[in-house]
Amino acid sequence: MATNVGTADRAARALIGVLALLGAFAFGWFSGWMVWAAAAVGVIMLGTAAVGFCPLYRLVGINTCRI
Repeated sequence: MATNVGTADRAARALIGVLALLGAFAFGWFSGWMVWAAAAVGVIMLGTAAVGFCPLYRLVGINTCRI
């Protein structure tokens, strides 16, 4: 599994992931099924930011990592 997510992309994903989780559970920005959708987005974003690999990027052929 090669890294395909660059540093700026990882930072943006981490920020979006944290905001999605906070919006879902702490701030109450969402209700009903959207809470779980936002939580799923948050977990996926944080996971891809942590490992530096995005399966969707690989499928589409995008690589934001300079290495």
